[in-house]
Amino acid sequence: MKKILFIASHRKDRAPNQRFRFEQYFGFLESNGFQCSLSFLLDQNDDKLIYSKGNIFSKAELMFKNIRHRLRDLKHADEYDIIFIVREALMLRSIYFEKQFANSSAKIVYDFDDAIWINDTSDANKFFSWLKNPTKINSTISKADLVFAGNEYLKSYAMKFNSNTIIVPTTIDTNEYQPQRDININYPITIGWSGSLTTIKHFKYALPFLNQLKKTYGDKIRIKVIGDASFRNDELNIQGIAWSKQSELQDLSEIDIGIMPLPDDEWARGKCGLKGLQYMALATPTVMSAVGVNTEIIEDGVNGYLANHTAEWIEKLTNLIENPNLRATLGENARRTVKEKYSVEANKELYLQSFKKLCS
Repeated sequence: MKKILFIASHRKDRAPNQRFRFEQYFGFLESNGFQCSLSFLLDQNDDKLIYSKGNIFSKAELMFKNIRHRLRDLKHADEYDIIFIVREALMLRSIYFEKQFANSSAKIVYDFDDAIWINDTSDANKFFSWLKNPTKINSTISKADLVFAGNEYLKSYAMKFNSNTIIVPTTIDTNEYQPQRDININYPITIGWSGSLTTIKHFKYALPFLNQLKKTYGDKIRIKVIGDASFRNDELNIQGIAWSKQSELQDLSEIDIGIMPLPDDEWARGKCGLKGLQYMALATPTVMSAVGVNTEIIEDGVNGYLANHTAEWIEKLTNLIENPNLRATLGENARRTVKEKYSVEANKELYLQSFKKLCS
């Protein structure tokens, strides 16, 4: 049996970029001759530390712990056929470990699903921003035997440093993500957003059109925010809820209309549409900003809506709020799109054949 070592920051079932890009393929790969091992850096306690403000000395201690962990990985690198590096081996500016893994006998796969060459340090870790080097991705890409890029925009960037780059979309397990209920034909209609502590800033782009809709519809609509329990907006009667793997499907299934607002900037153009795909897989009608890969996922008016400015968001959300049949039709078409193009089932052979080719 061939052996793959996945080098990542987070434990299994914790981070979206890991869950929806490679973790959900472990079972399929194992059944086809590839033993999968995940080496992660942050446990549950480290999570709380890394996303908290302050705690400088504890965070410094964590960095040294992570270095020791990667040194152990390096010691065993030659035991693997493939080393699959997710974004970066270490959350520091150094590319020492990427270089050393590339010097091992293993083939290197590099995977990224964001425009991570742009510096986007969280507010909680501004003090450590000098330790980050976003452009180290260039060297990592150049040293890989194969690069997995999440969309065409990311592929175009990677191709400047490595011609052996393919698009591997972020995908949904549609056996797990099944519609949980029939279309809601009564009020209130729930407009929902799902994200994280670091992406709540994107939800704020929705406030202008949500405020207008709330003035028009009042208690006929409610707004749900998943991913940041500290977010609160009294005007819209929003109290955010924390993300939980255990309640994720239930929380998403309570949404009647899913939204994914984004700015039109370089960082957003690197996004891979995950939150929209999650709504769509559950047959939830979805409205997304017409940015980046969203314009490939959504065929406007067929399997969802694209919107650019406030008036357009209001027009398209109004159509969905007032027309349950439209919500049903767009939702059904959305799920079909995910199953055909953005599901585990549709992409599992791409993973398997890519790894087989590397090992041949």
